[in-house]
Amino acid sequence: MRSMTGYGRRQISLDGREMTVEIKTVNHRFLDISCRLPRALSFAEDALRKQISSSLCRGHADVNVTYQNLRQDAREVRLDEGLALQYKEALLNARQLLRKEKSSIRDENVDWIVAQPDVLTVTVKEEDQEAVLALLSQTLEEALRDVIAMRDREGAALKNDLTFHLDEVARLRSEIAALAPEVPLLYRDKLQSRIQELGVSALDEQRLAQEVALMADKCAVDEELSRLESHIKQMREALEGNGETGRRLDFLTQELNREVNTIGSKASDARITKLVVTAKSEIEKLREQVQNVE
Repeated sequence: MRSMTGYGRRQISLDGREMTVEIKTVNHRFLDISCRLPRALSFAEDALRKQISSSLCRGHADVNVTYQNLRQDAREVRLDEGLALQYKEALLNARQLLRKEKSSIRDENVDWIVAQPDVLTVTVKEEDQEAVLALLSQTLEEALRDVIAMRDREGAALKNDLTFHLDEVARLRSEIAALAPEVPLLYRDKLQSRIQELGVSALDEQRLAQEVALMADKCAVDEELSRLESHIKQMREALEGNGETGRRLDFLTQELNREVNTIGSKASDARITKLVVTAKSEIEKLREQVQNVE
């Protein structure tokens, strides 16, 4: 069982290319992937999403990718010859205007010319998409490995907590099952005491039995207890399972709550009502934690 909370960050440098992938995952009902890539890597987004989808089932994943191409052939410097000649002519004209030497421009002025705006421009060459995709896939795989390892650790802790609360629900169910048969008997005793207090001398035993039978039918919770036991068993099986179990656990938690609510509405015994309130508290703790399960 895995949690949906995880983090991973990996950086790989290969053949002058440097790729960094950072992944953060948090709770979400479905798998939701948010990607931030450099514009030069926009072509890789589909491949990135597919690779993440093959490793994660649920959760919101924030993926941040940074990339640097430090290869010598990654960029090209271009000289705008026409613009450079115009700067040269302007420089000569300035000298003439200031009545300075009219000789040819000296070598040290070349640095000034090429330093002017737009004389030299740097253009980034088109990336080798195959090489970039291979590097991204490798980096992403290692980052995902870290994310999954963290989700597994968190999942183990979640499993222990869920098991504890489920054990409490099972214990409370057993106590309710032990008390349930006593409810009609207690009702009969109370009814007999009330009749005696009213001074009724001729007690109709058949009528009393009918009243007790009606009460027993009204407060019977055998079916609810049976379904509750089944749901608890299924939750234990889900906790031991692998893969996506969060949705199943969420559904079973809702069913646990439904059965306990029904028992509470039928029970006319203060002891059972107290147990139901405690069981609902434990089920709410289960529900909150189940939201974190993948």
